Amino acid sequence: MAKIPFSKTFLSYSDQLNLLKDRGLIIDDEGKALHLLEHLSYYRLSGYWYPLLSDKEKHVFKSEAKFENAFKIYCFDRELRRLVLAEIEKIEVAVRSKITYTLSKTKGAFWFQDAAMFSNPIIHADTLSKIGQEFTRSDEEFIKAFKNKYSNPLPPSWITMEITSFGSLSMLYKNLKPGFEKRDISHHFGLADKVFETWLHSLVYLRNVCAHHTRLWNRAMRITPQMPLTPKKQFLKNVSIPKDRTYFILCMIIFFTANNKSGYYICNTIQRIISKVFQY
Repeated sequence: MAKIPFSKTFLSYSDQLNLLKDRGLIIDDEGKALHLLEHLSYYRLSGYWYPLLSDKEKHVFKSEAKFENAFKIYCFDRELRRLVLAEIEKIEVAVRSKITYTLSKTKGAFWFQDAAMFSNPIIHADTLSKIGQEFTRSDEEFIKAFKNKYSNPLPPSWITMEITSFGSLSMLYKNLKPGFEKRDISHHFGLADKVFETWLHSLVYLRNVCAHHTRLWNRAMRITPQMPLTPKKQFLKNVSIPKDRTYFILCMIIFFTANNKSGYYICNTIQRIISKVFQY
């Protein structure tokens, strides 16, 4: 299909409200709707009323579609993002700790600088450059103390990995050459190393989605994890479930937390969020 120049014009909050009404959206409380359009924006909210459209090309709403319903979905999504972000933090810390301990024990304190340990030297150099930038930017007291005392360009891994982004950590693991250490790390989390790579990449992507407050509900994930064929713990029995949807990602998070009470907490919290949001 041929591309066309963007021609839509700016609309005031009142004009936005009238446009929604003209398209058939029921607005019971216009004052509240105007407030939300001003503080959340039309474009952000549009992702939540999109499923309420009967004609998605002409933007005509289904009969009985309400602005309030879209806002309730937005509230649910906001709470879901907070939950997911908190759980990913726990997973990230655990993965960071395991990678650091395993590789430092067998490969030395500065394993992450050894190009011979990695499959792609270009990717390794790029990752190492990003870690160096993170080290330079860091204002952590332990980093300042290291810079003042030691001449090394980077600290040992148990210090460096603490200021390394989740994305760089994920790339370090993915680029590791196959071997005992790589398998030991992934098996600790109940997965084959190739599957674990994709799960880390997916979690990094998901973390960025949540951290930037973009829509998680009803999202098709751009980064798709692999389905584990022989997981060490119970996982989805239905292998045909789409791997690019939020449900699969939530199941991944529960899988990571299956050895403690977090899995039950996540399920119970989602049920509580649904009850709270859709009852007011």
